[in-house]
Amino acid sequence: MNDMSLTNLQAGKTTVKAEAIEALAGQLRGRVLMENDAAYDEARTIWNAMIDRKPALIVQCVGAADVINAVRFASENGLLVAVRGGGHNIAGNAVCDGGLMIDLSPMKSVRVDVTAKRAWVEPGATLADVDKETQAFRLALPTGINSTTGIAGLTLGGGFGWLTRRFGLTLDCLLSVDVVTANGELVRASPTEHRDLFWALRGGGGNFGVVTAFEFQLHELDTQVLAGLVVHPFADAQTVLQQYREALETAPDELTCWAVMRQAPPLPFLPEEWHGKEILVLAMCYSGDIAAGGQATAALRSIGKPIADVVGPNPFVGWQQAFDPLLTPGARNYWKSHDFTELSDTTIGILLDAIRQLPGPECEIFIGHVGGVAGRIAAEETAFPQRSSHFVMNVHARWREPAMDQTCIDWARRLFEAAKPYAAGTAYINFMPADEVDRVAAAYGSNYGRLVEIKRRYDPQNLFRMNQNVQPIEERGAA
Repeated sequence: MNDMSLTNLQAGKTTVKAEAIEALAGQLRGRVLMENDAAYDEARTIWNAMIDRKPALIVQCVGAADVINAVRFASENGLLVAVRGGGHNIAGNAVCDGGLMIDLSPMKSVRVDVTAKRAWVEPGATLADVDKETQAFRLALPTGINSTTGIAGLTLGGGFGWLTRRFGLTLDCLLSVDVVTANGELVRASPTEHRDLFWALRGGGGNFGVVTAFEFQLHELDTQVLAGLVVHPFADAQTVLQQYREALETAPDELTCWAVMRQAPPLPFLPEEWHGKEILVLAMCYSGDIAAGGQATAALRSIGKPIADVVGPNPFVGWQQAFDPLLTPGARNYWKSHDFTELSDTTIGILLDAIRQLPGPECEIFIGHVGGVAGRIAAEETAFPQRSSHFVMNVHARWREPAMDQTCIDWARRLFEAAKPYAAGTAYINFMPADEVDRVAAAYGSNYGRLVEIKRRYDPQNLFRMNQNVQPIEERGAA
């Protein structure tokens, strides 16, 4: 092995001796990968195909000791560091060019304590891993809607989906974490230990360390839910969305309904003549007693004259994977997002105009329905601030050919700008692309100042900067 030149924290290069790299490898239970290793390309490939970066070193960790050694190596050499959990982050922060990538994906353990209704989850686990293990005991953790997402990034940034209104955000169920801080120390953060760090980790993303274990409170949930899709012609979208908005005003916490607008994929229950045409889909899940679900979903299902209604009893684990085929790895993706406290007629009009200008068959807009239990938690209780938002919009540009990059990105940006005057001003950091670094302070609102203080305490050199970065500096606007 030869000496290596790695990207450092000053965006320059640092030469690391071969002996030091060999010593690191010798400390690990996992392994160190370099560009000429057979497993290197697979390890650096993540969900968003727009991201094509090449770390100089990839440390594949199988336990907390490996993470400690990797962080200390990076800190001692002043190296640029990226941390990969599930590799699903839209901004591509799991991978860096020329630096050190800490790969947590081999760490997939999920252990459930049925009596205490708790789970201990390692950071490489996906939502599917968590769902399958917890549902075996009729328990559940509220997470997201794409089962291939990693639990680590989802939790640290928030985590919302079909169970959020009933049980809260993923981070609201967090009881403690084991985290390796920038000085290479493993600490436990909880309501009684390193309380400030625990507060920051619930919404502050990867800014404060590398989590090696999450402890979650689980909730009782039957293995069956009432869930499915109601598909409407796009021509009826304005009326449907207005009635959708009204129906949600009295929705119980057990009911969540998202609106999706896109061209119809070739779903088996849709008549063939609708394939490829613009549609509006109401995707709903009632997680309470199925017998009561019919009445709870009646107002939503009675809207308009749908093309198809396939709402019915479904295994919760299966429903959690229902959207996976539309979100497979390998496509190019760019997102823009707003939070809304209400879905006004003007906002609806802006969304519909954008759908009339869809740049490709995989591009879509979805409106996530939140609130409920998650909305009753005070904004200052966790770093996650946007508790008053009732809807989260994600403008999801998705395409295959690099030649379409600018067209699809411009479409998402135009919609984002048009909707901005009607939005809440906060943002869900897990939906923010890499070009929104100037939006971080606003995304955290009144919580940002406290995050800066905690960042300065735990990571004063900003070792963990491959994220929606909270910089350890005084100026509020310099995020």
